[in-house]
Amino acid sequence: MSQQGIPGSYDGIYRNVMRESSGNPQAINLWDSNASAGTPSKGLLQVIEPTFLAYHVPGTSLDLFDPVANITAACNYAADRYGSIDNVNSAY
Repeated sequence: MSQQGIPGSYDGIYRNVMRESSGNPQAINLWDSNASAGTPSKGLLQVIEPTFLAYHVPGTSLDLFDPVANITAACNYAADRYGSIDNVNSAY
């Protein structure tokens, strides 16, 4: 993340991973509004595919369930929207 200029600390990532997926990289949310619209949130940080593709970090896997790709895309999104994953304290 630092090579790409994406801010975020281990603590911010860990806090959000535990809230979003309890640390399960294969987690899928099948009950919220995204799921109802046909685009369920997936992975450690519960990213929907369009967001993952828009914020994907080059050099990481295109597999949304890949932990590194999921975290870096989510942190890239959080940086754009909130300044950092450290500033996210609820669903985002």
